[in-house]
Amino acid sequence: MDKNCYDLRNAIFSLHTRRFGTVSEIMIKKLLSYGPSKNQFHDLYDKSNNLRVEVKFSRAQKKEDTITDENIKKQLEKITSFENRMFPSSDWKHHKFDCNIQQVKSTEFDILFYGIFFADVVMIFRLLPENLNSEINFSDKQHKGNLGEGQFHLNNLTYEKHLQHYFHKKLSYCELNEVISTITTDSKIKIIK
Repeated sequence: MDKNCYDLRNAIFSLHTRRFGTVSEIMIKKLLSYGPSKNQFHDLYDKSNNLRVEVKFSRAQKKEDTITDENIKKQLEKITSFENRMFPSSDWKHHKFDCNIQQVKSTEFDILFYGIFFADVVMIFRLLPENLNSEINFSDKQHKGNLGEGQFHLNNLTYEKHLQHYFHKKLSYCELNEVISTITTDSKIKIIK
């Protein structure tokens, strides 16, 4: 991976949640030529097909032990860099990981693009609201009182099913760099050159 692509990947992995979500939305918008959302309940809009588009992504990281009273010092000493927890997509069977695709409101979109940023590539999946069911371990209960909002997990037990049935595209960080390099400097994210 060349330095620009490496730097882009590391920048994405270091972003806080909301900014990470914005990068994911811009990636899908540019890849598929979607427009802005029609309201605050979905992320993008497919004008050609009149479809509401939702975007949900996560970062794959090796799972670590839960921090407890007994191990807090040891756990904090282990944390030196997010790079230590990254792993390539080909190693998904060898590392415990859990990517939570959450706050999914199936009545508010027509297409869901979701996926995982691995150390080497971004894996993009696509599904329709009717695919949100027990086959992907979708739970329509996430927070008490939030009716119609659910979640599902991409992890060692579920990832293969998503690869087999909902895979859309694999994108290298160099390809992603090309996609976002077409964005003007007044955009929300920094262009990596």
